[in-house]
Amino acid sequence: MVDETKIQAVFILDIIGKPAEHLVDSLHRIVEKIGREKGVSLTSKDVKEPALIKDQEEFYSTFAEIELEVDDISTLTNLVFKYMPAHLEILTPHLLAMTSNIFNDVLNELIRRLHGYDEISRVMQTEKQVLLKKIEELGGEVPKSVTPMMQLQQDVWEEEE
Repeated sequence: MVDETKIQAVFILDIIGKPAEHLVDSLHRIVEKIGREKGVSLTSKDVKEPALIKDQEEFYSTFAEIELEVDDISTLTNLVFKYMPAHLEILTPHLLAMTSNIFNDVLNELIRRLHGYDEISRVMQTEKQVLLKKIEELGGEVPKSVTPMMQLQQDVWEEEE
């Protein structure tokens, strides 16, 4: 019986790596961890067998489709941020209502995470520039394929200012 106060949803979790057996084990552990989260109950899970990625000799890809039931939209949002599914489908209810406080919490968490990713990106770009400069100082050659991305990021930063 469907509990009308809860949210039913489907997550698709994907993973890439090697060896193939490790992918299946990892997905099973992730699914079990999701099932232990407060306010979450798993209603079904299906972990697919890994397949070799096209044009790759060693890397495999697989995914799990899980159906779950959560207590509220905040729990669902936290799961999305924590486990980053490749796909989410809310099955029920068809209409979701939330207070502005809950919506504020959701948006502020999104903003916090985006700022964190932006900071990581900027630090990595800066570190990359330092390393490339060091390569040039030591007489090495910087591959041409590296510099266009650096210029693109610099252009983006200048537009922001």
